[in-house]
Amino acid sequence: MKRYRPMNFSGVKRYSITTRDNKVKVGEHFAGTPRSGRSFKEFFDSLPHLLGADNLRGVVDAVVTAREKGKPVVLAMGGHVVKCGLQPVLKALIDADVITAVATNGSVAIHDYEVSLVGATSEDVAAVLAAGDFGFSLETGQGMNAILKQGMTDDGGFGRTIGRAIIDQRHPYRDYSLLAACVGKDIPVTVHVAIGTDIIHQHPEADGGVIGEMSYRDFRLLTSVVADLGDGGVWLNVGSAVLLPEVFLKALSIAQNLGYHVDGFTTANFDMIQHYRPLTNVVKRPTMGNGSGFTITGHHEINIPLFAHAVLDRLG
Repeated sequence: MKRYRPMNFSGVKRYSITTRDNKVKVGEHFAGTPRSGRSFKEFFDSLPHLLGADNLRGVVDAVVTAREKGKPVVLAMGGHVVKCGLQPVLKALIDADVITAVATNGSVAIHDYEVSLVGATSEDVAAVLAAGDFGFSLETGQGMNAILKQGMTDDGGFGRTIGRAIIDQRHPYRDYSLLAACVGKDIPVTVHVAIGTDIIHQHPEADGGVIGEMSYRDFRLLTSVVADLGDGGVWLNVGSAVLLPEVFLKALSIAQNLGYHVDGFTTANFDMIQHYRPLTNVVKRPTMGNGSGFTITGHHEINIPLFAHAVLDRLG
């Protein structure tokens, strides 16, 4: 058995720190010193020029450039984003023509509908699950399913149909509805549903054929938007770990298959944890040509207002 002795370090080679290439430098990367009375621009510019702060700057730059070039900026979002009370922030981006299309999952549509109707949403699941009451609010299940069935006679999809109904039925809190805001601005708003994942599927009025057809219409509409992302568009995935990254990848594949040039665009994933699918199917794979992909990690209720203020400040 070989016996080992402590290594003698006296012969190691060294060099001067002044000859080393350093990645972090005073005056180039460090944050500015905080002080009261700063404008938002001064505050944003004072963030360190490193890592997440530079990623956020990159996303802001891409969005501003996309709007100057008339290219789409798509917001793809999960339900937790609207449960954070960010509707006024997102609506401001829609009203300012920053966001030109919105793609959501079924939970976003439900929370949006409930907020517009009663000014509140997000029940306490743990408190009502054992009693068998979770997801059985009459107005939500009966109302949304009825709207979708009526919408089958029109050419709209899931998102536009619900948004239009919120306006036409004059919901008391409709000014807080993202779906209604999109309908009012006449921009695409799509809802992508997995059957069985949403509370309105639990109700006797639910019709799988209707839900599937209305969501499929939205998938086809979103594919048209994705086909226009090339040469400067932006896709923002916010708080969707599985469904919307997969929808995006399939829509992109169809667009490429049909001969559209979808390259040279920017993607970003905003989430509290960076998951496999958004990283792979949003940030990395779609931008392997001439595109750029960014990750912004942290709470939506902090990072989305920061992002929105930075974009609106840049656009004046």
